Amino acid sequence: MPTTSSDGREPLTARRLNRATLARQLLLAREPIPVLDAVQRIVALQAQEAASPYVALWNRVAGFDPVELDAALRDQSILKASLMRITLHAVHAGDHPPFHDAMVGTLRAARLFDRRFTASGLTTADADALVPEIVAFASEPRTNAEFEARLRDTLGDLPKPGPWWALRTFAPLVHAPSGGPWSFGPRPSYVAAPSKLWTGEPGTSLAWLVRRYLEGFGPATVRDVAQFTLIRVPVIREALASLGDLVLERPGPNGASLFDVPDAPLPAEDTPAPPRLMAMWDSVLLAYADRSRIIPPDYRRLVIRQNGDVLPTLLVDGFVAGVWRPTPDGIEATAFQALSAADWQGLDAEARSLRASLADRDPALYRRYGHWWKTLPAAEVRILGA
Repeated sequence: MPTTSSDGREPLTARRLNRATLARQLLLAREPIPVLDAVQRIVALQAQEAASPYVALWNRVAGFDPVELDAALRDQSILKASLMRITLHAVHAGDHPPFHDAMVGTLRAARLFDRRFTASGLTTADADALVPEIVAFASEPRTNAEFEARLRDTLGDLPKPGPWWALRTFAPLVHAPSGGPWSFGPRPSYVAAPSKLWTGEPGTSLAWLVRRYLEGFGPATVRDVAQFTLIRVPVIREALASLGDLVLERPGPNGASLFDVPDAPLPAEDTPAPPRLMAMWDSVLLAYADRSRIIPPDYRRLVIRQNGDVLPTLLVDGFVAGVWRPTPDGIEATAFQALSAADWQGLDAEARSLRASLADRDPALYRRYGHWWKTLPAAEVRILGA
């Protein structure tokens, strides 16, 4: 992978930032590395749709075998939990304790001050007091219904959604594999997090998360880091300051101040970027306040829908150029712009590979989101991978 160094004085262009993200996210070339190493490099895989971590790794790992991810989720070397942006992510087990510790304040606030919890009549202190009991009960995988029944035994009947709705988001729990083609089915189970809680000094967990973010998504602004985590900008600034020489500052487009880790890849802006068929909610689409790094502004509302759904996208030359979905005949690709014959040829090769990967799992993944295609503007549509 061609890279060039930067002395920190020459402003980085928007296109070079795009290439930096693609390099760190293993999207300039698939790499022949184990799944566990890939997840550590990528930092966090968006995982609220169970198939998406599999598609994300197929895009990044040479010869990706879904069975390897199945095994890593079963043996808990990769953990799925509510973390950044109060959504489900799959992360390396070594990152989970500091990530959870860094995010738990945000996770608590998002739930304990919501009327869906306050309507129960419980206080935040009541909820915190329930955490040890819930964690002990989760010594083996339990369903939502089992947790709710346990809490009824303790608290009596309460208005729904009740305390479990809040506790399952911020307590140190992870999702337990429950079967199906993507390890997790529609009815989730939860189990106590296998790792010990973070034991570092106060504040160091957020510094860990910020540094890891820069490793996987930098260079980035303070607001980018805040968007990734939903943690307030002043708190992110403090975490960056605490990292000292572990981070550096670079000038970016339009006078932006960008933070980064030393010696991270910064490919030249003319580095070729191969086509990709990205997963729903892929992290690269959501990791920045300025999403034009990957998504052209005119396409943002087409890709990120009003309710928060993020459609599976086509990447062409490193930027979103359309969306895709499986059909019985192949991969239906809807381009938002004119694409060259070479672009279509590259996307067709990707579609063939993806269809082969899906064949024994779920060839019609994401089908419940098909209604969005009725709202897309007129564009060139092709069936690929047939």
